[in-house]
Amino acid sequence: MSCLGSPIQPSIEDIDFEFKNAIVKIIIDRGLPEIKIMGKRVGPLEEGMEVEVEQWVALELVRAGFAHFHRSETIDLASLRKIQWKETIQPGRQLSSIPESFYPKMRRYISELRGKSARDPSYVNKFNKALRLAQDIVNCRLRKIVGLAASPGQVSIALQSLSREERVLYDSLHTIISEWRSKILKAGFSSDQ
Repeated sequence: MSCLGSPIQPSIEDIDFEFKNAIVKIIIDRGLPEIKIMGKRVGPLEEGMEVEVEQWVALELVRAGFAHFHRSETIDLASLRKIQWKETIQPGRQLSSIPESFYPKMRRYISELRGKSARDPSYVNKFNKALRLAQDIVNCRLRKIVGLAASPGQVSIALQSLSREERVLYDSLHTIISEWRSKILKAGFSSDQ
């Protein structure tokens, strides 16, 4: 709590840190004896096992070729298309709901495609499509969030569809816009006008 009694707003970095330390599901692709990853003991793990580990541990195992993320933990081109389509058909300031941890998963997916496309030209087209879809989703949602933040009326139903990252943006914009509106519309103008 801040000294004014309002909750401290998490930053995007705080949300990302929580994501990296959240427990995720992975599937083991190759058997692995007990190992240490940055001081954390992992294993032994057998091929085909579904295990839950911290995101950062999972990422290391995936990068090393020992595992892959469970389908529930990933975003792919088809899911990006579906989210982009749902977002564009929403009227006005309505936001569609997005999966939990959408933005970090989206960034991880695009980063993976960027790496693959640097090594294998056959991934360049897929990377470009994913990047365009991600930009469309972000731009569409951003326009709606700005509109919501500028609305003087109640928008509580629309706010339920915001991700944590979007809520940080909304709260910041709403505060700035409300303060600006208050100053602009303030009664008792100064005498030099």
